[in-house]
Amino acid sequence: MGDHGVSAPEFEVAPPLTVGVEEEFLLLDPATGESLPVAEQVRAALPADARRQSRQEFRHSMVEMVTPVCTELTELREHLLTLRRAAADAARAAGASLVALGATPVREEHRSVPEEPRYHAMSRRFGPVAHDPAVCGCHVHVGLPDRELAVQVGNHLRVWLPVVHATTVNSPLHDGSDTGHASWRSMQLERWPSLGPTPYFASAAEYDATVADLVEAGIMLDPAMVYWYARPSANYPTIEIRVGDVCPSVDDTVLHAALVRALVATMVDDIRRGTPAPRLRSCLVAAAHWRAAHHGLDGDLIDLRTTRPRPAWDLVGDLLTTVSPALAAHGDLDYVRRQLDRLRRTGTGAARQRHLLDDTDGDIPALLHHLAAQTTTG
Repeated sequence: MGDHGVSAPEFEVAPPLTVGVEEEFLLLDPATGESLPVAEQVRAALPADARRQSRQEFRHSMVEMVTPVCTELTELREHLLTLRRAAADAARAAGASLVALGATPVREEHRSVPEEPRYHAMSRRFGPVAHDPAVCGCHVHVGLPDRELAVQVGNHLRVWLPVVHATTVNSPLHDGSDTGHASWRSMQLERWPSLGPTPYFASAAEYDATVADLVEAGIMLDPAMVYWYARPSANYPTIEIRVGDVCPSVDDTVLHAALVRALVATMVDDIRRGTPAPRLRSCLVAAAHWRAAHHGLDGDLIDLRTTRPRPAWDLVGDLLTTVSPALAAHGDLDYVRRQLDRLRRTGTGAARQRHLLDDTDGDIPALLHHLAAQTTTG
């Protein structure tokens, strides 16, 4: 990766920031690739330890697995592998394949929501939007016990999250065809009124007042419906980054978590140095994310520091330069360099899917069989 003449700042070493990951997975018919409404059976078949780390999701064809809080990437990787393999075994017992894919690839006939009052309230409020085919994300929590700091970090992250977004694209398919978008999940989720790039907030008080106004206006049922790409967690002392598709392999997820943690640590350091967050126009931030979701790392992205298009991998190089001191402080720099080199060689999840479809003459069941195997590998 080139650094394009950008010098890395000295990083003020702090105790390692904790990290945890929530991953959502599709449950698909191994023969057809259609979604199967077997989440309840899958969760029931999980070993007790894994069941405690699972969550009911908004679709009967999805299961979410949540890692414990970690400080080391090796620890996070082991938890991710263990949880994915346990969920895959339980899915097989229910006649399904567990697949790390960001959007429903073929079709989903059974779109009712689980028997949970809040889900039914969302269904009544948002109508067909709440019954779109399932989509799956990867949410990374980074420990920040100071909520005011978390809001300020969210402001600083706006410049870089489109680049992170582009590294995670993993959902080019919809209704059995290539959509032309690298992350169809991102496009589908734009129908939700409380989802997208995080606005700029001067303080946690302004954040809370804005959320209260949106709830009062009916845009959200409650504060838990803040689906912005970065938010102070409603339940944990963390900032939660929600921009990515679920990643195809464990190493893809660990790379994503490492970059996110390093970005948060770098932004904390900038805040402590008194560096202000850029006041970016929201329409340009949204445009940068749209381009990231459409292109992934193939082509240009919008550099929000200049508002001009630049080659995606040049921006990834700038991102690496920016966060390298934080990666080094956490002991993650060599791993991230290796994984970014791999990503450049093999492509994003979306690019890999397209290559496989070319190799199999468009055989989607064969593609999904490959993706299911990849889901439980490193």
